[in-house]
Amino acid sequence: MTEPPAPCLRPGCEGTYEDMGGAQPYCDTCGLAAPAPAGAESAPTPAPAHPPTEPDTHVAARRPAAGVAVEAGVTLEAGVAVEAAPVIPAIPAQSSGPDGPAPGGACGREGCAGAYEDVGGGEWYCDTCGLAPAAPGAPARAAGPSGTGPAGSGRGSARGGSLPSGRASARSSARSAPSRRSVSGRLSSAGSGRGSVSVSVRSAGTSTGSSGRSRLGIGLVEVPGVPRPDPRAMVLDDPEVPERKRFCSRSDCGAPVGRWRGEHRGRTEGFCTKCGHPYSFVPKLRSGDVVHGQYEVVGCLAHGGLGWIYLAVDRAVSDRWVVLKGLLDTGDQDAMAAAISERRFLAEIEHANIVRIYNFVEHLDQRTGSLDGYIVMEYVGGKSLKEIANDRRTASGARDPLPVEQACAYGIEALEALGHLHSRNLLYCDFKVDNAIQTEDQLKLIDMGAVRRMDDEESAIYGTVGYQAPEVAEAGPSVASDLYTVARTLAVLTFDFQGYTTVYADCLPDPDTVEVLGRYESFYRLLVRATDPDPARRFASAQEMAEQLTGVLREVVALRTGRPRPALSTLFGPEVKVTDTELFAAPTREVSRLGARATAAPARAGRRRLVGRAPARTALPAPDAAAGGVPAAGAPSAGTRPAGVPDGGVPGTGADAGAASGAVTKPLDTRAAALALPVPRVDPEDPHAGFLAGLLTSAPAELIAALDNLPSGSTETRLRRIRAWLESARDGSAAGTGGAEAALESLRSLADEHPEDWRVVWYRGLTALVTGDHEDAALAFDAVYDAFPGEPAPKLALGLCAEVLGQLDNAAEYYRLVWTTDPSYVGSAFGLARVQLATGDGPGAVRTLESVPESSIHYTAARVAAVRARLRPRTNETPDAPSPHVFLDELTAAARQVEALDGYGLDAVRRERLATEVLGSALDWVLSGSRTSAPAPAGSALLGSRLDERGLRFGLERSYRTLARLASGGEERIDLVERANRYRPRTWV
Repeated sequence: MTEPPAPCLRPGCEGTYEDMGGAQPYCDTCGLAAPAPAGAESAPTPAPAHPPTEPDTHVAARRPAAGVAVEAGVTLEAGVAVEAAPVIPAIPAQSSGPDGPAPGGACGREGCAGAYEDVGGGEWYCDTCGLAPAAPGAPARAAGPSGTGPAGSGRGSARGGSLPSGRASARSSARSAPSRRSVSGRLSSAGSGRGSVSVSVRSAGTSTGSSGRSRLGIGLVEVPGVPRPDPRAMVLDDPEVPERKRFCSRSDCGAPVGRWRGEHRGRTEGFCTKCGHPYSFVPKLRSGDVVHGQYEVVGCLAHGGLGWIYLAVDRAVSDRWVVLKGLLDTGDQDAMAAAISERRFLAEIEHANIVRIYNFVEHLDQRTGSLDGYIVMEYVGGKSLKEIANDRRTASGARDPLPVEQACAYGIEALEALGHLHSRNLLYCDFKVDNAIQTEDQLKLIDMGAVRRMDDEESAIYGTVGYQAPEVAEAGPSVASDLYTVARTLAVLTFDFQGYTTVYADCLPDPDTVEVLGRYESFYRLLVRATDPDPARRFASAQEMAEQLTGVLREVVALRTGRPRPALSTLFGPEVKVTDTELFAAPTREVSRLGARATAAPARAGRRRLVGRAPARTALPAPDAAAGGVPAAGAPSAGTRPAGVPDGGVPGTGADAGAASGAVTKPLDTRAAALALPVPRVDPEDPHAGFLAGLLTSAPAELIAALDNLPSGSTETRLRRIRAWLESARDGSAAGTGGAEAALESLRSLADEHPEDWRVVWYRGLTALVTGDHEDAALAFDAVYDAFPGEPAPKLALGLCAEVLGQLDNAAEYYRLVWTTDPSYVGSAFGLARVQLATGDGPGAVRTLESVPESSIHYTAARVAAVRARLRPRTNETPDAPSPHVFLDELTAAARQVEALDGYGLDAVRRERLATEVLGSALDWVLSGSRTSAPAPAGSALLGSRLDERGLRFGLERSYRTLARLASGGEERIDLVERANRYRPRTWV
């Protein structure tokens, strides 16, 4: 005989197991696999991938005190009391996150023609084969059960909680792979074998207090407001708890109760068939009831983890709206303790982002005669973050994640509230999308029943799988675990985080598989740090995380709008200076190859001079390679003449390598650029902080001597000495003899003592960059970027490292990121322009240089460089030269810039030299025949000279004679006069 199909063991499911053609049957209703028969050898199977759903809040079991006996049926696992779980299949969690796939989405199983269907509770399964959707890009998981154990949950396995574990737990082998820490490890050479750098920020000097931000979005982003609804409209017409959400309230049971039996509906009141504990899901208060002689009940709003929530009117205080929150069962000790805890802690807390607790009252239940307790809370009308996320849908019905900037605004507000709790020695423990409500333009935390004191070792721990930090089950909650929940919430809000309660329960997807994480690197790094498996590597406080999240928000908004969002850093000072503002060497030969006429002037007695060459003092030689100079990518090394270039000129232009219109830029002085990077601010907790404040402008030799005379040292004085040695090594002073070696030796000693201090790691990168170990510098700065993703300084340093490593695409990315966000870092603009010129993007370099604001002291230098960048491809003989029409526009724009610079303090000598470069380029353009293919309008002029050969020659002669009058030496004056004569047109007079 054929045996009847076995009923599904999932609580609340009425299906039966059906053979789908494989080795294991599946339920024909919920799609879950049948458990292995008792005694059978269990074959390891991968955990099923679920849509973005999660279980109800669970209670992590109390850690038993030493010498306390553990009850029968409870096993000790990794130091945590964990109840023995019956062997049942994993239960899809009740959704606490945004909904799953769109209705009707095609099943992903090969050969199946079904579609995913919502079966209730935020769960999705195929209507044909019964399988759940797979999480895209999910990492492989070790064999073992998924979500079947209570994992420190006092609710038992029937609630489907996942298994939190500490980083040292033996269960860690069954968890998902850790998040990829670094995105820009790409700066280090492949196969270099260099490991990552760890950074600790416990010495960052941040506090846990509130920073006093006032409104949602902090003025950076406009968050859509949520109107405050009519409270009466929120009252349920027929308050009833769905059967799938009915469980025994005893923490050591958690069995399903009140379910359908045959043709009979589940009872809303009764006794648990497993443990005999009474249950009731019937509201104890009805409309019109008056509690404590003061609060008139209007109706039920919702059913939460601790019972029914009622709307009431406070007749004693201006008929204000309040919320009464009852207990699930007054006989449940954990529930009662949580309510008392909420009353005790929250009555003392006043914060704009935390729901107010007004009172705690008792009311006699007329039916049972029991005295029930109720918490009287502020009524917060609006939408939860879960509702806001689920309301966003695409045209096809799929969930549309929140913009990153909106999610960041929510995160900052939540961190403000958590920081306030932390400052009062309290932990929230259960932040998630359900527990934060936006009302108008404000975010408030609600459901404060999980709040506990930091030193509490006895109370039950509440948390939610997918949000709770993995170490909580073993080590208990902490500030770091609270910050973990905020980061997980940000991830759930900003992308379709499928599998975040299963395969990604304690890690993040690879950024290459999630578009928003790949686009906003800083946002991804913030999430990675806040969810690090090691709590000590997470942010040190809510304020610190809020500051970095604010920096990330500024960056995201700047990238999306194109408008800078600068801010003063609390960790780094401003740029020391901006080096390499002269991207091109000053011209030392003729400004026009086609227009110059060679003259053989006889040598004069007592003077040796090369005709056509300016005095040596006017040249700007490139720095010596040994002194840290690094040629731009693609540029020939110093002293090398490109093949086919006569007299040092650049092919196709006739200009020498040092001319403004040449094809190469000045080599980058890496040492100078490294020492110009922002300097970390002195730790105010350092004993010598005041002493160092008076030495900021001291010369290196004087500073080293002063530091050597200190009776005792500190971390900051040793770091300042390292910088002084690096500076003295560059300027060649006597005190700097062996400065680089001394800096390296001191840094090694300091790193041995404080290997993860972020300031020590920053100076490791600085020293490596100055001494030529560019790859090690990139690793160090990358670690600081990991620690502080909202800071511009590490990105500026990484841009410099990428440039000297020849990775110009990465360099341009980091320079652009800094410059777009904060224009006070002018060095990033010159760096970006330098990289753009090296890659042949002349127009991009011009746009970057011309974006330097007039308020900057480097405005004039940027405009001068922009003029020279416009003149680089001078004639149609240049391979990458623009069309004659385009280059005529460039000449006109360059001439206008030169004229405009007269009003910005450009001295006469530089103005006339720049004029000769513009006029010389225009003369080559005319003589090359470009004018015939792109004739200029009649009467066109450049810098007061007609746009023809005769007019341009007169203009060059006039500029050179002006320079001769301004010359300070006789030889220079004679040379300039002879140049004027060579360019003067032939005349009869």
